[in-house]
Amino acid sequence: MPVSPLNRREFVKKSAVTGAAVAATVAAAPAQAADRTPHKPHKAPKTWSFSILGTTDLHSHVFDWDYYLDKAYSDAKGNSVGVARVATLVKQQRAAKGEGHVLLVDAGDIIQGTSLAYYFARVDPITGTAGKRGPKHPMATAMNHMRYDAAALGNHEFNYGIDVLRKFESQCRFPLLGANALDAKTLRPAFAPYTVKKIRVPGAPDIKVGILGLTNPGIAIWDKDNVSGKMVFPGLVEQAKKYVPRLRALGCDVVFLTDHSGLDGSSSYGDQLPYVENASNLVAEQVPGIDAILVGHTHVEVPSYTVKNEKTGEDVLLSEPYCWGYRLSVFDFEVELEHGRWKVTKKTAQTLNPNTVDEDPEIRELLEADHELVVKYVNTAVGTCTEDLSAAESCWKDVPIMDFIHEVQTQTVKAGLSTADAALPLISVAAPFSRTADIPAGNVTIKDIAGLYIYDNTLYGKKLTGAQLKDYLEYAAKYYFQVPAGTKVDTATLTNANSFWDYMYDTAAGVSYDIDIAQPEGSRIKNLAYNGTAVTDDQVFVVAVNNYRANGGSGYPHIAAADIAYSSTNEIRQLMIDYVVGKGELNPADFASTNWKLTQAGTAVF
Repeated sequence: MPVSPLNRREFVKKSAVTGAAVAATVAAAPAQAADRTPHKPHKAPKTWSFSILGTTDLHSHVFDWDYYLDKAYSDAKGNSVGVARVATLVKQQRAAKGEGHVLLVDAGDIIQGTSLAYYFARVDPITGTAGKRGPKHPMATAMNHMRYDAAALGNHEFNYGIDVLRKFESQCRFPLLGANALDAKTLRPAFAPYTVKKIRVPGAPDIKVGILGLTNPGIAIWDKDNVSGKMVFPGLVEQAKKYVPRLRALGCDVVFLTDHSGLDGSSSYGDQLPYVENASNLVAEQVPGIDAILVGHTHVEVPSYTVKNEKTGEDVLLSEPYCWGYRLSVFDFEVELEHGRWKVTKKTAQTLNPNTVDEDPEIRELLEADHELVVKYVNTAVGTCTEDLSAAESCWKDVPIMDFIHEVQTQTVKAGLSTADAALPLISVAAPFSRTADIPAGNVTIKDIAGLYIYDNTLYGKKLTGAQLKDYLEYAAKYYFQVPAGTKVDTATLTNANSFWDYMYDTAAGVSYDIDIAQPEGSRIKNLAYNGTAVTDDQVFVVAVNNYRANGGSGYPHIAAADIAYSSTNEIRQLMIDYVVGKGELNPADFASTNWKLTQAGTAVF
């Protein structure tokens, strides 16, 4: 508005008063004035610290709960399970170190392993049914809330098929990494190989952290039915050699790997693949430019382990936080600014135990309804049982609860054989997955059967000769330590020789045999017979076997290359449930048979 000449003097006077008031305000509030005036930048810090937190093999353990026993989880060591407790530790780390100083990473095996995982893959699948949109996976909800930065693909991510995995991927607000999960036709990455995270440093360049994800080559064997012709899985060392230099070329100051692969250089599948199963130590040794590796897959706790790179002499730091949310790995890094780039000057690792904290109430609130749905599902009665069936002695005795598995496998394969193959003798092999499994007398629920058959395996029928069958059983018998004749047998120290775990040990039904634990490995199977007649080398059997073993899992001889007589996409656990539903009653009189035993120099042990 123009100022009238008659009012100009008054206007100037008022303006002076207003200006004085503004000046007084600025003097009284220097902090506000500082926002409006140029200021000198902060002096760039020369050192900085940050942390990377790591989980692995969560296997859809959200809460501290055992769905098989329908009660809070407990074990002899006082462990807790579930990301809800881990989330509390993560919050504590962020509060102590600063939100911008902490990254959170997982090393795979997320969406399989509990009844909750099965429910959202098969009962109410996240992929939806009949055109209806599916629910969000509870693990996606939990991990998004916890603000994960990345996760490697685990082999069990592929158990329910690629469609379920892709749907889970779409529900996550963080990348699923797999530098060695390639499209079978193009040989290009089927998932993001890596991600680069920036840690802000006031007045200095960002710290660029490259996170490379590697999965397990064994997927090609264990989930052959789901990935064959679609994806291939080269070795971890081979792909790390390709991508670590790329991350360094992108200007990454720190290169961090998340490997779904153990660190002892072993393979459970022998020479079936040219790539090592547990290769994290080899990656650290053979690939220059790696600062640290989060290790998974083997379900062990390794708080801190150092490997020297053979080319640079630099130490690579590794840590594995057990499984199921038992532990949280914490990698602490100190870096120093040199010539405009950050250099790692110190790194340490440790594992924290979540059993010291409460579950995160926010995750409890987010997922309580999903949890209750699964609890209701697993407590559904499917029939009755005439007597208590326990797996407590299943690792050294032929017990009825294992014969239940054999009966279902045998009857299912029998019903699906061709006319020609139906004329062949039919047997079954299966492993004692859980020594704590128990089907009580009275009502039988889904959780009772799920507690016995804890994996989502499907069923095959494969053909083996008598000679091959004997080799197969000899391989299984290396599960036992040698106990000379006349020496007392202690079941506490009898099993798991050669790091051969319970899930790797197959017993057979349909043939009779002895396992002489007084003999050396390779010479233990005695009196192998079918219907009371000694098995001949050229005799041909159909063997009912789960897909994991049929495709070479645990390295059993002959079975992977054997001809297929039957295959199905139905889970063995569901077939067991269907068996009980169909009969209405589980009665060991219908299937129990003692056809194998342990001996010492021909004398029965038990």
